[in-house]
Amino acid sequence: MHIGIAGNIGCGKTTLTRMLSEHYGWTPKYEAVSYNPYLEDYYKDIPRWSFNLEMYFLEQRFKDVLEIARSKDVVIQDRTLFEGVYIFVANNYEMGNLSKRDFDTYMGMFNLLTSLVSPPDLLIYLRSSIPHLVSQIQKRGRDYEQSISIDYLKGLNDRYEKFIAEDYKGHVLIIDADGLDFENRPEDFAHITDKIDAELFGLFGNN
Repeated sequence: MHIGIAGNIGCGKTTLTRMLSEHYGWTPKYEAVSYNPYLEDYYKDIPRWSFNLEMYFLEQRFKDVLEIARSKDVVIQDRTLFEGVYIFVANNYEMGNLSKRDFDTYMGMFNLLTSLVSPPDLLIYLRSSIPHLVSQIQKRGRDYEQSISIDYLKGLNDRYEKFIAEDYKGHVLIIDADGLDFENRPEDFAHITDKIDAELFGLFGNN
């Protein structure tokens, strides 16, 4: 089984992925952030490095999906292949950070790759407001994230809402992350796992 965690920068995807993997005994699959060779350059000059960054992410995420498909484990993934295009690439294209030529090239590769794989069995969407995201980004203190603009985060949030409501055809569980501190408050984490248990019971019951 493949479970994905979706959500904007700073919503807590990686932390929740780790905690759920430990709680359920699932195999975690983390996003390639710490060793992405384009990330710091991207935040310094987004138009120059958008295509490079997104193509790198696309390659890494497709490799991840292939590994997940071959695995006999339940795998929980920190951000999915589908978010790359519907959220980040679409947002950069709309903001003028990607040329039409680069966008068309990316879309051609994305459509080819996604024709070969299936979406997650369950997608968990961590919905967060802009103030919550800004607070979390400041708290974790990554230097290259401190220059992210409010407009950029808002564009991503709008894209996420459209993606969940209109574009994504798989099974989705929405978690409102504002006000939750699932890393430090056991009751907040239990609130999430109760919802996941209900979803998984439904999925297994339909098989």
